[in-house]
Amino acid sequence: MTDQSHARHTEPGGPRTAPGPDAGRRPGAGAGAHDCSDAVERALGRLDLDGKARLLSGQDMWSLPAVPAIGLRSLVMSDGPIGVRGRQWSAEDPSVALPSPTALAATWDPELARRAGHLLAQEARRKGVHVLLAPTVNLHRSPLGGRHFECYSEDPLLTGAIGAGYVRGVQEGGVGTTVKHFVGNDAETDRFTVDNRIAPRPLHELYLAPFEHIVTHARPWGIMTAYNQVNGSTMTEHHHLVTEVLRGAWGFDGCNVSDWTAARNTVRALHGGLDVAMPGPRTVFGAPLAAAVRAGEIAESEVDAAVRRVLLLAARTGCLDGVPPAVAPADAPQGIDGRAVARELARRAVVLLRNEPAGEGPQDGAGPILPLDPAALRRVAVIGAAARDARVLGGGSATVFPARIVSPLAGLRAALPEGVEVAFATGADPRTRIPHAREGFTLRARYLTAEGRLLAETPQFDGRVQVLGSFPDGVTRRDLHAVELTGSFTPRATGTHTLAVAGAGRLRLTLGGEVVFDGDGAGREGSDPFEAFMQPAEHRIDAELTADQEVSLTLRFVPHSLGLGEGMGALNFVLGHGEPRLDGDGEIEEAVRAATGADAAIVVVATTEEVESEGFDRGDLRLPGRQDELVARVAAANPRTVVVVNSGSPVELPWRDRVPAVLLSWFPGQEAGAALADILLGAHEPGGRLPTTWPARLADAPVSTVTPTDGTLPYEEGLFIGYRAWQRAATAPAYPFGHGLGYTRWEYETLDTTPDSVRVRLRNTGDRPGREVVQIYLAPTGDTSGTPERPARWLVGFATVEAGPGESAETEIPLPGRAFEVWSEPDGGWRRVPGTYAVEAAHSSADIRLAAQITSR
Repeated sequence: MTDQSHARHTEPGGPRTAPGPDAGRRPGAGAGAHDCSDAVERALGRLDLDGKARLLSGQDMWSLPAVPAIGLRSLVMSDGPIGVRGRQWSAEDPSVALPSPTALAATWDPELARRAGHLLAQEARRKGVHVLLAPTVNLHRSPLGGRHFECYSEDPLLTGAIGAGYVRGVQEGGVGTTVKHFVGNDAETDRFTVDNRIAPRPLHELYLAPFEHIVTHARPWGIMTAYNQVNGSTMTEHHHLVTEVLRGAWGFDGCNVSDWTAARNTVRALHGGLDVAMPGPRTVFGAPLAAAVRAGEIAESEVDAAVRRVLLLAARTGCLDGVPPAVAPADAPQGIDGRAVARELARRAVVLLRNEPAGEGPQDGAGPILPLDPAALRRVAVIGAAARDARVLGGGSATVFPARIVSPLAGLRAALPEGVEVAFATGADPRTRIPHAREGFTLRARYLTAEGRLLAETPQFDGRVQVLGSFPDGVTRRDLHAVELTGSFTPRATGTHTLAVAGAGRLRLTLGGEVVFDGDGAGREGSDPFEAFMQPAEHRIDAELTADQEVSLTLRFVPHSLGLGEGMGALNFVLGHGEPRLDGDGEIEEAVRAATGADAAIVVVATTEEVESEGFDRGDLRLPGRQDELVARVAAANPRTVVVVNSGSPVELPWRDRVPAVLLSWFPGQEAGAALADILLGAHEPGGRLPTTWPARLADAPVSTVTPTDGTLPYEEGLFIGYRAWQRAATAPAYPFGHGLGYTRWEYETLDTTPDSVRVRLRNTGDRPGREVVQIYLAPTGDTSGTPERPARWLVGFATVEAGPGESAETEIPLPGRAFEVWSEPDGGWRRVPGTYAVEAAHSSADIRLAAQITSR
């Protein structure tokens, strides 16, 4: 439900009220409840100019310096959209891996986002992290955005509500957040330099709106300014948007942290409102800032203002002695079962796109194919490389290393009754690169000096060894010469296995005591240095191996460089492994044989890190490899085919009308297979609704431009992105914003309105308990001449309700005043647009169930 909504469910025994979004809110969890100004002033008064300037500059990749003289401990930051990695990019300290942010938004449940925040705060406290670099609340302007899996939605209200729930949850756990990337970082192409030209109305009504909602409703302790420019000024120097809008109009009192390496100019950054330049040790702040003050280019009072905000953040997170933190450790939510939360979130996020009866078979006429009846199953075919090796999280800085991953294949095998045969076939592998070595491998990384002295040894989650900013304890850039990835491999199959090595440096692979590769590797070419670092060129080696016979291996890597930009310690190299495979035709034929005669065929299709990741945008929306052909062939062989789409954002589904059921699992996190089994076998209902419109073809998408021309990207579509644009387009999408089916049916019975709220009553007319997301849209009616151009309708509120078979549910949803307003450039503020509006209660943006008129004056 939205921040202000509540729901009542009428059932036997009388009505009950669902908890509101602030139920259980602990005193001091909000930023405004924590008054430590006297302590901050005392600490500030004991710092000299150099100490102040140093405090505004990262001391390394992930932390700010400690100042023992004033009782200030080092404040540690970590990436945290779906899990808390900590200071080191390794599996030595595993992290809970939740589903992707698009999955969280698909729940349409800010209270669930808040619970996810509680878990992440618990993880952060366990790892000594004080601030999470999340949530990401940029909008899905175009479906080609490569990092959209890490953002929530195309709609600013849904984005803001889910983001506010996340921020409240994390900060109720005593850990800070940095809402990012402020603002306009809506694509990856040339993200470091692009100037996004956004007119005032869409800037305020769309792109700033989620940030404003979160600042207003959740009081975040931090914000992160983006790499890109907006209307001619880079965001780390954008005085108007940071100082006048964010801090002035909205009242944000937190700390402004730069995106990593985004700060470019000492004077302009401080004047623009930047507080902390990351990462360290060399940034535009620190010594250059102190020198600018002494040269008269900056007033020391401006430095003091930034230091106050850093000290306030430290006080809120418990890093400043003598000041109680905003949340006492005893009051923070704890004892949370991470696996249980990850599983619940994953199944609540699943969107059932299509569910029709099977074309033929023993259950003709029995209704939709899902849920499957476990008692009626004797043989199930599970097909697709992603069914055995699920893609559970997106690529880039959101990466974490969970202690376990439940694949769809493993989840179904565990959930199906004993005696049900589960046949697996790869069918079509979407990956163009060899996947990281994991299944059957036991690996550790050894960090060595040039003389061979061991500096540190760490366990490995898989075959990727990666350091970004913080080397393992005992390892320094000065002493480190080589890293050895060493251990053993026990194959699952006999035949020709493919090994791959990649990394910008000297690589030597020894297998069973024999050197099978010795040569130089190189980074991937690309305009984005992060992309080049994450995807080095690979070299492949074939090896004949025997099932169940263990073989030793060592991959030695001597890096060309131990840096990614100035002062940023980094290394990355990979051991990949692919099992013996048939050729492409043979794999599809094997899948067809597995599907033929099965009681159900479950096909899992997926994107890969090569097409959907931080660092680059997508060139198309097609599933990689021959996966579309695979689905078509399997569906022709078995009319009881269910397709599971394992992607973080939209892909084309050209076969969608030829299969009875399509499920969208997003990037589902570590409990992927367990949650999917819950949905497929009917233990739980698929509760997700689309947070972004799903096009049938990229060619139909109203907004597809993500590449700037001469450094500039005009947002020429203005207000019309997402469903706002589709409503006036000549073609319909494959699935509209808000769409999602369940295992029951809902009848919308009544809609009552007041000037400031809507009350909807609906009934579960099916034979199973269910959950519905009631969406409220506002649409101008009558004579709109002389009024500003607006979309046909826009989302103004939503709530979730639950009810058993035959039961009714009632929910009241506020109509915020902002819903009737537009941004007026001449006035420099919001202006109410009087007139007659339709208030619509809907199942999706294209499925309006009830409507009533209301007059705004």
